[in-house]
Amino acid sequence: MPKTRLIATSVATLSCALGVGYFMQRTGGPETTGRMAASVMLAPQPAVTAEPLDLSQIILASAPADIAAMDAAEEPMVIEPQPLALPADCTVSVAASTVEPASVALDIAAPCNRNDRITVHHSGMMFTLATDTTGAASVTVPALNSDAIFIVETPTGGAVASAEVPSLSDYDRVALQWTGETGLQIHAREYEADYGSGRHVWTGHAESDGPVGGSVVRLGDPDTLNPRLAEVYTFPASRAVESGTVALTVEAEVTEANCGRDIAAQSITPRGAESAPRTRDLVLSVPDCDAKGDFLVLNNLLDDLKIAAN
Repeated sequence: MPKTRLIATSVATLSCALGVGYFMQRTGGPETTGRMAASVMLAPQPAVTAEPLDLSQIILASAPADIAAMDAAEEPMVIEPQPLALPADCTVSVAASTVEPASVALDIAAPCNRNDRITVHHSGMMFTLATDTTGAASVTVPALNSDAIFIVETPTGGAVASAEVPSLSDYDRVALQWTGETGLQIHAREYEADYGSGRHVWTGHAESDGPVGGSVVRLGDPDTLNPRLAEVYTFPASRAVESGTVALTVEAEVTEANCGRDIAAQSITPRGAESAPRTRDLVLSVPDCDAKGDFLVLNNLLDDLKIAAN
């Protein structure tokens, strides 16, 4: 049965003091497999006497002189690698179109950056993607500003796209971003629901089972070099049918990749069309590797959402 305990964890933040709970969830010990050792006795075998081998009438053969000379003259074949042919036009382009919920679909073309790492920038949020064999990539990004501007950066250039997202005011939204394998996650317990319920929304349960609920999306490709990743939680506040609170926490699972080191993250909260999103920075000291499988819960990095029925 899972056990829960609370310990003090060192957390530094540039803008607020955070309360950190440390919840443990462990499974049983590894199974033990028994092995049996068996001894085998071998009975002695009678000696075998070999008959003498007749080596008479032996004929020696050799390759003809012309074939032997040809083999000696041959040199190993060397195949030179051929450079990848690139198109004459290496212009990077981005097409942006508004989609719901208050998001922008990006279609990226970088013909000279095939199977390459690219970075998408939007209102302070950054995440990395990998292009395909043609240099293309597609992603749908929850907007953090109604006048949404996106910058796509490649190793050889970049492009800018923009889109109007007037429906952003109908949603409450918050983002979290980080670099590398931190184990960080956004957890939203809508109307203060219990963990594991239908209204506990996170990447493991991306959409709420409530009548009108929120969703979490993760942005970025974790397989890119030094990946930048982000998660965005969205709640359709304008369609809420009941009043209450969405309890928001940032949680980090202790893993082999993050144990015993400091991890950094940043929260981003939109503040309407007239203001830039608000950001908060976090540096968290993760416990040693003996705590692998446990979760750190940070209660105050993200502000809870107050929902009014409409």
